[in-house]
Amino acid sequence: MNRSTTSHWVKLMAGTAALGLVLTACGSEDSDTEATETETTSEASDSAAPADDEFTNDECADGSSNADTFKAGGILPLTGNLAFLGPPEVAGVGMAVSDINAAGGVNGAPACHQIEDSGDTTDLSISTASARKLIQDEASVVIGAASSSVSLNFVDRLTAAKVTQVSPANTAVDLSGYSDFYFRTAPPDGIQGNALGSLISSDGFQKIAFIVFSDTYGTGLRDVVQETVEAGGGECTYGCKGDGDEFPAGQTTFSSEVSAAVNSNPDAIVILAFDETKAIVPELASTGWDMSATYFSDGNTADYSEDFEEGTLTGAQGTIPGADAAQDFKDRLVAWNEFAFGDGLTDFAYAAESYDATILAALAAYKGGATDSETVQQNFAAVSGATDGEECTSYAECTEMLDEGNEIRYVGPSGIGPIDEENDPSSAFVGIYTFNDQNKNELTATVEGQKQS
Repeated sequence: MNRSTTSHWVKLMAGTAALGLVLTACGSEDSDTEATETETTSEASDSAAPADDEFTNDECADGSSNADTFKAGGILPLTGNLAFLGPPEVAGVGMAVSDINAAGGVNGAPACHQIEDSGDTTDLSISTASARKLIQDEASVVIGAASSSVSLNFVDRLTAAKVTQVSPANTAVDLSGYSDFYFRTAPPDGIQGNALGSLISSDGFQKIAFIVFSDTYGTGLRDVVQETVEAGGGECTYGCKGDGDEFPAGQTTFSSEVSAAVNSNPDAIVILAFDETKAIVPELASTGWDMSATYFSDGNTADYSEDFEEGTLTGAQGTIPGADAAQDFKDRLVAWNEFAFGDGLTDFAYAAESYDATILAALAAYKGGATDSETVQQNFAAVSGATDGEECTSYAECTEMLDEGNEIRYVGPSGIGPIDEENDPSSAFVGIYTFNDQNKNELTATVEGQKQS
């Protein structure tokens, strides 16, 4: 079920002076906000690595259960229109399990990972089967899904089985407080939509059109961006809330949507889609549209250097929730992925959130003294800092503090704040990216938001 929420996000800091974002509170017109300038780097802590960094790829054995093993299950996009997010998320989970075992496991029990496919919304039977399998195989925690709509497909099934789910990438506001067994390490769309809308307004654009798919994520984010732009005196010209212009996920041709958006005479166009973006962008560019007046979100802010002609996206911008993790964390992810799969990583979206989701779940099990999923659920918020614990930045450091009887606050590479009463991060970062001449997205600013009730 969905529970309504009055929560909103308030911007604390902007990444560059030129950005000049002034974020208004989502869902509240009278909340106070403030902005200060900061460097374009994340303040998130890096995770401490084992001294020799001898990685392991600890896949769960057949027949293992959470009775004597910390089983980090995953329902992540190995196929489908979000498959580009699969490698960094899988690497985040796998490297976390490696680090957990390097520190002695969970109260002496070994940790392992079991990654299943989430697919996408065009075939929800894939995620249904994966959820069923991880319940049957007695996972300690399920990391995933990337898509909010895919999570909504199986979250009730996991909840009924009392299996803890932690999404590293779900941002739909409908999932705030949805279930006692549902958590996330990514912020709800209030902050991303607010940041994106404020970015558009600060760039001087007042009339916006949306090319958006009919999905909980897409429409929810569109609504917040539109609300933010309109609060600044702007207007929506196409694809607006309530107009019914959304296209279904999986659509392959977009000439009518692109023509309608351009013909509505907007100053800027916001594309809220997943892999469909690869078909939308060439269609839009062929109309002569100024692509620097195009905006993206985390579902499609990615490296398109192999997809589009050089210079196609120069100057376009997009947002991705999450801190820009420290370079040594990224280097370790690349090294782990090369060790495990013989291949590097080119995208790090939600890798830090996946890593932290796994570490937090293991710390919850450690604190509770058992590796079953209910123990993880009961202690997850506490180890994130909800009980005003002392800060620690690695699994090894945090378990030492737990052994001493201390309450802890794990602060990992994602930089999120303690989990709140709706099982959301109480604070989180959003990165703002600009596409270069090679169609690669480069971080240009960071916004931190804090959740208010």
